[in-house]
Amino acid sequence: MDTASRVVLIGGSAGGLQAILTLLPGLSARLNAAVIIVLHRQSSSDSVLAELLAVKTSLPVREAEEKELLLPGTIYIAPGDYHLLIETDHTLSLDYSEKVNFSRPSIDVTFTSAVEVFGPQTMAVLLSGANDDGVEGLADVHEAGGITIVQDPDTAIVDFMPRHAIQAVPVDYVLAAADMASFINSFAGLMVG
Repeated sequence: MDTASRVVLIGGSAGGLQAILTLLPGLSARLNAAVIIVLHRQSSSDSVLAELLAVKTSLPVREAEEKELLLPGTIYIAPGDYHLLIETDHTLSLDYSEKVNFSRPSIDVTFTSAVEVFGPQTMAVLLSGANDDGVEGLADVHEAGGITIVQDPDTAIVDFMPRHAIQAVPVDYVLAAADMASFINSFAGLMVG
């Protein structure tokens, strides 16, 4: 199978998991993009998180591993306590460097890394959260011509992250989590067959 030519990035912190669980069931089983989820959480909860997300979608869900190829129609979760980067050969790289915005994995690190590889074929979604992580990465996606979506702060469990993003970055869409899947499906397109 060919590597992904488009990527959908989803970042969240406090309250972000609930938003992800709301949007995942609407994703097409033939989604023609790789999906990368960066969620702030305790490092010990990785396998539980993958299992929890897998029951909400027909797409395969896996914890990202070093040098793993990014494939369309697959959901990758950034492992706890590692930054997740995308290399130019469309493989994943795990990094244990310093925390960014008090976070590892950092949403900004992944968003910025991905847009350097995928450029305008990047969609970034920022969900509920209590800090600034993801805002700078959203700006990078916007500047590269990618699509930016922020959760409607009125629907977020913790509205600080989405509210700050809307104030700081030209955001393409502000949506409730339940309305995001159709935008993601449209951006990604569907695999044939």
